[in-house]
Amino acid sequence: MKTSEIIREIPLANSENGVITVAVLQEPYGKESAPVVSVGVWLNRAGGEPDWKIHVPKENVDALVEAIVEAKEKL
Repeated sequence: MKTSEIIREIPLANSENGVITVAVLQEPYGKESAPVVSVGVWLNRAGGEPDWKIHVPKENVDALVEAIVEAKEKL
C-alpha cells in the first residue's frame, strides 16, 4: 500500500501560494516496490495534485543533490 511521509514543505519563491514538498513514498508502484523520494511543486497549494513531480530512487539521491548544488552555483 502506497504511503507517504512529508519531510518538508518549502514556500515556492516568486509565488503567492506555491510550495515545494519533499516526501518519502513507500511502495509507490505497488506491493514490494522500492521506496522513493518524491519532490512535488505546486504553483498554487490549493490544488490537489502538484503541477510537477519527480520520483527519485534512493540510489540516485546523492547524485541528484550534487547536481542541484552544481546548478545553484551557476545561477
